[in-house]
Amino acid sequence: MKPIIGIAGYLLTRIDNHLLNFEVNQSPRSVTSSIEKAGGLPVILPLSKPIEAERYVDMIDALVLTGGSDVDPLLYREEPDLKIGKIDPDRDAFEIALIEEAWRQKKPIFAICRGLQLLNVAFGGSLYQDLSQYPNLEVNHVQPTYWDYPTHSIKIEKGSWIGQSLGTKAVINSYHHQAIKGLADEFEAVAWSEDKIIEAIESKDKEQKVMAIQWHPEVLAEKYADSQQVIKTFIDLVKK
Repeated sequence: MKPIIGIAGYLLTRIDNHLLNFEVNQSPRSVTSSIEKAGGLPVILPLSKPIEAERYVDMIDALVLTGGSDVDPLLYREEPDLKIGKIDPDRDAFEIALIEEAWRQKKPIFAICRGLQLLNVAFGGSLYQDLSQYPNLEVNHVQPTYWDYPTHSIKIEKGSWIGQSLGTKAVINSYHHQAIKGLADEFEAVAWSEDKIIEAIESKDKEQKVMAIQWHPEVLAEKYADSQQVIKTFIDLVKK
């Protein structure tokens, strides 16, 4: 039986898409298709109230957090920087509730881009609100090239789940202006860019099957087998 993978959805508002006169609960098709190809059954969880998180997590075998808007800096006790982008406090609150409930139930979590950042913040970590704050910035982390092409290299911890898919070196796509600053105690960094930005984290407690990635393997997955293998590694963890 295929594991049910709950994907935290978010709203496409009338402002985001002026062609619509109503709001839409959505998730990127690349996420659902890569999960299906890896052997999971994707289900989109509509943006809801935090109080509903327990019931949603009860119904799924694993949780996926996708990319999107910036994480509210008030959640890690900072005032908003001049370069911060759009935030969505309702989405932050619901997804943090999903994270906490999935952790409590020891259900696997896979987090992509913003998902990695929010996961870190949910457990007490902090972020660079904009990479201009990072003193050793040398790599372009907001690629102007189409997302389905990899543009910068990373180094990966050999014994990690990510390393099982990609080995110790890989080239990835990159589209983020925020990044982990202070890593939450529950996690360990397992991949880094050449300028030492954290590109992936995993749970220290291996009973908590948590993989979080700063790039977008789901977008690369259609063209690159190793990126699809990242998704499959997670689905295989869910099945165990």
